[in-house]
Amino acid sequence: MTASIEKLRLEAPSTGAVEWRISEGLVDYEDAVAEMQARAAAIAAGDAPELVWLLEHPPLYTAGTSADAADLTEPDRFPVYKTGRGGEYTYHGPGQRVAYVMLNVKARGGDIRCFVRGLERWLIDTLAAFNVTGERREGRVGVWVQRGLKEDKVAALGIRVSRGVSYHGISLNVDPDLSHYEGIVPCGITAHGVTSLMDLGLPVSLPDVDLALHASFERIFGPTVTVPQREKE
Repeated sequence: MTASIEKLRLEAPSTGAVEWRISEGLVDYEDAVAEMQARAAAIAAGDAPELVWLLEHPPLYTAGTSADAADLTEPDRFPVYKTGRGGEYTYHGPGQRVAYVMLNVKARGGDIRCFVRGLERWLIDTLAAFNVTGERREGRVGVWVQRGLKEDKVAALGIRVSRGVSYHGISLNVDPDLSHYEGIVPCGITAHGVTSLMDLGLPVSLPDVDLALHASFERIFGPTVTVPQREKE
């Protein structure tokens, strides 16, 4: 663990543990964004604790603030949502673990670049629990695996920070339908592919991944408290 990532945990808010919530079933994207925005605003106002929210979405594409319309090669395949997170086009769908991260970046030191590297480290440490070597690539946000002479993206990352609080987050491919990525140029990168834990020969369940995500998160960002999913879910 690097000194910069240790700093993230040491400077975490003293208001209590991060809430950790897992939703069952498929969560509507627009509903999720609305809830994230409301929760981030409440955290910034000091009215709610930080939250990490794990879920799955139905098949859809999202366009980040840097998305190029030419990278949406099949615009009628799935719903497409413009989103305020950084990055380009990405895919969400069943079999992919999405973790929305509503953390007080300002209270954790305010260094957004360090915060993003902490999120990458979270993914890399999670993959290591399954003996997968995840790696960063200069100029390419996310986590990659080397596969012989090629490399594939196994996890994506895109956040927005408003009033010092993050929302949106990370996605880790556990066992999604990888053919669904054919409707976009993922993250604007054509020279590399996309993979998943199943594609790498690891039949891992979402609950297994959730346990690994939880352990790794606490090592990097500090303690959590598990809360039940909301009744409306």
